[in-house]
Amino acid sequence: MISKRHILLSGAVSLLAVHSLATAATVGKQGVRHPRHSPAVTRAPAARAEPVGPVALSKTGQGNAVAALRTHDAAQEAPETVIVTGSHAYNRTARNSSAPVTVISSAVLRRSGQLNLADAITRVDPSITMQSMGGDAGALTSSIRMRGLNPNEVLVLVDGKRRHTTSNIYADGGPEQGSTPVDLNMIPAGAIDHIEVLRDGAAALYGSDAIAGVVNIITKKTDHGLNVVAQTGANAYNGDGWQYLVGADGGMKLGNDGFLHLTGQAYHTDFFVSKSRGTDDHRWTEGASWPANSNHSLMVPEETRGNLSLEWGKPVTEHIQSYGLITYAHRHAEAYENYRLPSIAPSYYPAGFSPLEIMDEDDFQANLGLKGDNFLGFDWDLSTLYGQDGSKIDNKDTINTGWLAAYGSSPTQVRALNYRLAQWTSNFDMRRNFSIAHTVPVTLAMGAEHRLEMYDIKAGEPASYLYGGTAGYAGLTPQNAGSWQRNVWAGYIDGDFHPTKHWDLDFAGRFEHYTDFGNTETGKITTRYDITKRIAVRATISNGFRAPTLPEEHFSSLNVSATGATGLLSPSSAAGQFIGANKLKPERSTNAEGGIVIEPVDGFHVSADVYQINLRDRIIGAQSINGQTAYDAIALTGVEVPTGAGVDINDINASYLANAASTRTQGLDIQADYRLRLHRYGTLDLSMMLNLNRTRIHHVNTNAFGNAMASAQTIAWLTTASPRSKIILNAYWTVGKWDVNVRQTRYGQTSSMLSYEDLAPSPIRYSTTQFAPFINSPMWLTDLEVGYRINSHWHVAVGANNIFNVRPRRLNPLNNYLGPRMYDQYASGISFTGGYYYGRVNVSF
Repeated sequence: MISKRHILLSGAVSLLAVHSLATAATVGKQGVRHPRHSPAVTRAPAARAEPVGPVALSKTGQGNAVAALRTHDAAQEAPETVIVTGSHAYNRTARNSSAPVTVISSAVLRRSGQLNLADAITRVDPSITMQSMGGDAGALTSSIRMRGLNPNEVLVLVDGKRRHTTSNIYADGGPEQGSTPVDLNMIPAGAIDHIEVLRDGAAALYGSDAIAGVVNIITKKTDHGLNVVAQTGANAYNGDGWQYLVGADGGMKLGNDGFLHLTGQAYHTDFFVSKSRGTDDHRWTEGASWPANSNHSLMVPEETRGNLSLEWGKPVTEHIQSYGLITYAHRHAEAYENYRLPSIAPSYYPAGFSPLEIMDEDDFQANLGLKGDNFLGFDWDLSTLYGQDGSKIDNKDTINTGWLAAYGSSPTQVRALNYRLAQWTSNFDMRRNFSIAHTVPVTLAMGAEHRLEMYDIKAGEPASYLYGGTAGYAGLTPQNAGSWQRNVWAGYIDGDFHPTKHWDLDFAGRFEHYTDFGNTETGKITTRYDITKRIAVRATISNGFRAPTLPEEHFSSLNVSATGATGLLSPSSAAGQFIGANKLKPERSTNAEGGIVIEPVDGFHVSADVYQINLRDRIIGAQSINGQTAYDAIALTGVEVPTGAGVDINDINASYLANAASTRTQGLDIQADYRLRLHRYGTLDLSMMLNLNRTRIHHVNTNAFGNAMASAQTIAWLTTASPRSKIILNAYWTVGKWDVNVRQTRYGQTSSMLSYEDLAPSPIRYSTTQFAPFINSPMWLTDLEVGYRINSHWHVAVGANNIFNVRPRRLNPLNNYLGPRMYDQYASGISFTGGYYYGRVNVSF
């Protein structure tokens, strides 16, 4: 019999994320217990890697309030966190899960040395990668990819609730074109207790988007303690890119039986500009040149961000508890565009100019809910949440040459557009345990969901788009603007059965109705069998569904470069249909996975999972067209394409988002961890994580004119822009007051098909059909952090990521647009920023 006290103490942190503490208590009352209790499946990798952190502290009810205070009793074993991701079963842990789930503690994220959550999770999970750099406004939003698939195929939850996405669509070329992902950096890192990463398709459980996997962020829920953190660092090899962060979080009681937890965080990052060597890298049209390093378009944007969160929980009655979570973030970011020569606007910029793209973004989400037990024998959870992301993009240090010619003057800063993307989601979930014929334990879960999605585009100021628009970023026109919405209705049922003591069998099904795409049904079968206490096998098969987002359906824009323009046309518009666009269809997937979990000797844990994801009708930018046809298509939107000196008609491109191709992704995940007890020399936690990943084109679709939608470049973006492999080797040593973390990360090969852009005028310059193959070779990165505990409250650390300043391979100048883009910005591998050095102070009371 599992007692109420045991469940409340050991599972409180995770169970409160999605299900009530009262729900957990009913497990003890009913006396129903799932059968896998062997030592082989009772310790999580994250728990073993962190002697005291959110995993261990959940046992004492202290949560993460003193996560920075690592105890020195390495002999004390930390129990594994109860997970809430990938299953509706009670008291399931990562190691006895039927699907692969990794638990990442906040201490592990902190030791990554990264200020941003997106950067931190990329450092510690091999299945997750990031694009080296975004283009234009896409550089202003962080996004993650899982198993080589696009950000839109990764579902992000916070405490088991769907998180809203960014309004800032990635409109430029590359593998992430069309993405409006969840911006993880809008969530204050100090509010995070741990993260559960489900590497499996889960659309039957959570709905649209859960194709590559699920990232579930579990927040702190403590009623006491105060933590303060400060960190600063810079990319020392480059001399810029300074960063700093300050943050605090703490809890307090609400009466005698409730809690309130507050978190605040602010950070700033300076521009990091990748320096070119020599003026030859800067040549462009007609042999003109400008001083070295004046074109800063390959850079990390300057950014200032403030994040807040407020979370509470309090019983209403003996069997009903209220809860809530509110997060808010504001961000100001600036990104350089390509340098313009002095001849463009000598009266305003006699030395030439580099326009700045500026984003001011407000992001918030409020989750409110009630949960309780014994509703017709079920534990229940009723919640509603509203999330919204709004962005305003300005163009600064710019000029509208057409406006200048017409009126004799031009503004140098204009508002280019406003976006707003909002989601209002309401859920009712029920769950209970019972037995069939008193012999087969069953967990039955069911629920319903309604989601209202809303998307708004507001046109920019007239000077931003009339007469060819402002240099760098032409504003959106009234023809681009509009408001759209849709409703999504869903219901699911999930049954978890134990036919025998060592066999788990789970069936899940979900029905969804979209007011713009109709009905869809998804299902999932999951099973696990414990052969012995040291060996278990598991497998899943499922199908998935991802409806096109409202931005993918309706967004259109024009980007103005130094020598031309690129238009992204709405696939439902007359302009898009002029070049062959069809109406978007949903993406559909079939996922299959199988694995083994073993403990060869005590304390040594290994899991290996193979997977295959067939994804049909993937949405990405269709093969672009250039020249006069592109010019005419863009003109149909009502936008006047810039012309004049320096503009090359072959550098005017038009494209649209399309269901371009179907792919098959196959891969392997291996994770292993082992703890060495060195007695007076402390403890050494070793871990190895590996992801092998390969994507191939299964089918290329055709447009309305019967032409292939995917070029060789598009195919490369879909199949080889992510590393073929990623390996993370980690060693964490603690002895006395010292702790040392060493991490080796190997990024496998990426390859691309690059455009010919800085070649002297020729038939293949700016070609949309002929490309240059390019390969980024595998590379190792070395990270090191050394920490010292001054006393029970103070901990300091210094560290370096990418100590040896490893950077990607440089491009051939023929493929380097205007000179400064020395690296393949679309590769989802190592960053071009090189070595980063930092110092951090943690104080906890």
